[in-house]
Amino acid sequence: MSNSSRRNFIKNASLAAASFYIVPRHVLGKGFTAPSDKLNIMGIGVGGKGYSDVMSSFKNGAENIVALVDVDDRQAARARKELPKATYYRDFRVALDKEGKNVDAVIVSTPDHTHATIAMEAMRRSKHVYVQKPLTHDIYEARIMAEKAREMKVVTQMGNQGASGDGVRKMIEWFNGGVIGKVHEVHVWTNRPVWPQGISYPTAGFEVPKEVDWDLWLGPAKYREYNPAFLPFKWRGWWDYGTGALGDMGCHLLDPPFKVLGIRDAIDVECSVGSVFLQDWTPEWIPEGCPPSSLVTLNYGPSERNKSNVKLHWYDGGLRAPHPEGIPSSEIIGEADGANGVILMGSKGIMTCATYGKDPKVYKDGKRVPEESLPKASLPRVKDGDGGHNYQWVEACKAGFGNMEVSSPFDYAAPFTESVLMGNLAIRSYMLKDGKNFVGRQKLNWDAANMRVTNFDAANQFVRREYRKGWTL
Repeated sequence: MSNSSRRNFIKNASLAAASFYIVPRHVLGKGFTAPSDKLNIMGIGVGGKGYSDVMSSFKNGAENIVALVDVDDRQAARARKELPKATYYRDFRVALDKEGKNVDAVIVSTPDHTHATIAMEAMRRSKHVYVQKPLTHDIYEARIMAEKAREMKVVTQMGNQGASGDGVRKMIEWFNGGVIGKVHEVHVWTNRPVWPQGISYPTAGFEVPKEVDWDLWLGPAKYREYNPAFLPFKWRGWWDYGTGALGDMGCHLLDPPFKVLGIRDAIDVECSVGSVFLQDWTPEWIPEGCPPSSLVTLNYGPSERNKSNVKLHWYDGGLRAPHPEGIPSSEIIGEADGANGVILMGSKGIMTCATYGKDPKVYKDGKRVPEESLPKASLPRVKDGDGGHNYQWVEACKAGFGNMEVSSPFDYAAPFTESVLMGNLAIRSYMLKDGKNFVGRQKLNWDAANMRVTNFDAANQFVRREYRKGWTL
């Protein structure tokens, strides 16, 4: 028997054997989902965004949430109340050990610094994974996450839900139709941070609440004493745990230009950052935390989709891009209040959108182009748009690896995250100090293949962090 014939025989035999155990839907009756058709999901980090991730994937009982995991009982209370059949754990390692045989897929919605540690452990056990944005805390972690996903052949999705929206697909269709020509410059901005940032590091010495396992919350980060200034949500502005405004909003706002233009690895990056004033009115940066504002510029070479070099500018902390001459001054760009937005400057026109790729627009010759005159829909849409992002992943998990497309698989999300985190690499390098002097204010040249800055070695310490003992990847 040939190898091809043998593979077909095994496949058909497996399907035949399975048919004895899976009751077809039509036998059970219309609207009834066979237990074997449901995905068994574990949610890790189930407060805040984690709650909505779990409930979106649960979809009113269409799937099974078999386990909930959180280091903070207070944050987990709502999910536990609404999903009483799910077993509750604090330690994800214990949960995976005890529930592993019952779990098909894992949702990771913890703070940024624990994404990779948890997702890697789940993938080692052949579990499909959905990981909140940014995919990882460091560039190195993004690279190995993609490698592990390919090795284990698991279905993956990053939680930048706008990637499943219609807006991004419209922008791709319009760009493919040649409406704005080649893009040479991109501007992206956000009003974040909306959490404490650019402030002195919190003092320690607080008693850990009985509802919190502080050591587990710290995970791979260096040990520090508990302080309520870190959680919940307020961890975003501290480098040990968060990735600042870029990590929070970059994966939402930068996704449209990355998808439209097909750009991938930056050639170089530079930045300038806002400072704070100390008591003697000396301008200063707090090395443990993200600055109050930043302007980052990344350069990319031509891609297969966009035959032009691209200069991408990122603004946060209330900074905004200049209003292009090709857009009427009365027009508000991006969101209705202008707080977040995206501009793609092309050789024939300008394209803009708001967060998640919503409300895309095209301008030519100083006027807005009516949407009805732009190229029509040609790409398949995701059911329920960005609201179906979680469930797209669920359906892909049930279809099996390689059988269904998802909007933000790790093969795309990992190099995309690397590029987002390049901005933070520049910001942290900019704030480096040697004694009293700041030494890091320069453009960083990037060797993507080897994950190294080639002209300022001190910056490479931020490519891959040190992990606390017992928490290596």
